[in-house]
Amino acid sequence: MLSVRKGGHRDLTRFYPVMEMDFDKKELLPKVVIHKALLNGSQELLIFFDDESNIELGYALVCCRSLYGYVLLKYFGILPWYRDKGIGVEAMRLINKRYADRQGILAELTVFDDSDGEYLKKLRRFFARFGYVGVESDYRLGGAEVELMVKPIKGTEDISAVAHRMIRDVYSRCLSAVAMNKMIDIKPVKK
Repeated sequence: MLSVRKGGHRDLTRFYPVMEMDFDKKELLPKVVIHKALLNGSQELLIFFDDESNIELGYALVCCRSLYGYVLLKYFGILPWYRDKGIGVEAMRLINKRYADRQGILAELTVFDDSDGEYLKKLRRFFARFGYVGVESDYRLGGAEVELMVKPIKGTEDISAVAHRMIRDVYSRCLSAVAMNKMIDIKPVKK
């Protein structure tokens, strides 16, 4: 059975090289920024592990402080040798359960090398399976267009009008204004 625990700085040091493999360097927050965010409580590192063997199987980094009551699932990954075994599905259930008291959970879908769009379709299907819906948004992360999805819990799925403020708020809790301007380009959606 899969369980989850809150990770610390040593866990981040071990999992950061995996994050570097799983995510493009243009979208990956610097390790020192994540350490700082773990210290001030604006992010949580979740470690997924097997109950019986205590073997770690995956991770998630969640931006858990926001004025709007939503959390941002920033990074989510299962270790390569455990993928395609249903562990990601179990891990998502644990994430949804952990944040069930929030307004909702946001997920950013960014793909840097996906010429045929198949990987992005796979991501959309995976998140849709857990009740995530697409949100109209207009921003780039590390130069790549972001597809924003939300899993409404107590809040609404219609956050398009305020998505740009929500994302800016989440990132401002861990990045300086200069770093934020270099990494993220957010525009309000025009109606």
